Amino acid sequence: MALVACPTASIGTMSRRNARAGVEAFPEQLLDDVYFCGFTSEASFGAWSYLILRPEANGGNILVDSPRFISPLVKRLEQMGGVRLMFLSHRDDIADHARFAAHFRCPRVMHHADGATRLGIEQITKGEQTVRLDDELLIIPTPGHTRGHQVLLYRDRVLFTGDHLAWSPERQTLIAFRDVCWYSWPEQTRSMENLLAYRFESVLPGHGRLHHSSADDMHRHLERCVAWMKKM
Repeated sequence: MALVACPTASIGTMSRRNARAGVEAFPEQLLDDVYFCGFTSEASFGAWSYLILRPEANGGNILVDSPRFISPLVKRLEQMGGVRLMFLSHRDDIADHARFAAHFRCPRVMHHADGATRLGIEQITKGEQTVRLDDELLIIPTPGHTRGHQVLLYRDRVLFTGDHLAWSPERQTLIAFRDVCWYSWPEQTRSMENLLAYRFESVLPGHGRLHHSSADDMHRHLERCVAWMKKM
């Protein structure tokens, strides 16, 4: 699975092995209705992308950021019901978004400040107002890493954080990445503090480690992260 997921094909084996099992393992189930797509893309710096599996009655499946457009994954996504919408957190992690959108004939949603118009995005968000896509999905603008970065909250349970927020195994808490903040650290700190108004149990980032805990525990970790960011 590591060999298949690697964006630069930098992983190998000492002996000749068939990678078919790794190919067929993706998308990998992380939660009841959330999957890791694997097949990360060099164009997105190896960022993780996710599939939210939803019945058509609830709006259909959501692809969160973009993996590589590769036949085994595309066929598997077709078998799982296709893609009805692509959520793009920010400009760094869009990879093969145009090919997925064309193949599945699905609209994409992205923030104007990250070049959505130039990219031909169908649904463009603006400003710092949250956007309710439906009863289960809320877009929260989180400028900082990039000017138009945004996160996606699913069922007040799962937060897809792009490059805004991740878990640190070393520090055992939630963190932001100061050394790859391309737009504004003060803005990222402010938008991180705004996330304290929301409840979630899982953080699924594009880069960094994912984490699952209780909503109260996550809130405490987020408070620690904000306090640390203010000191930086």
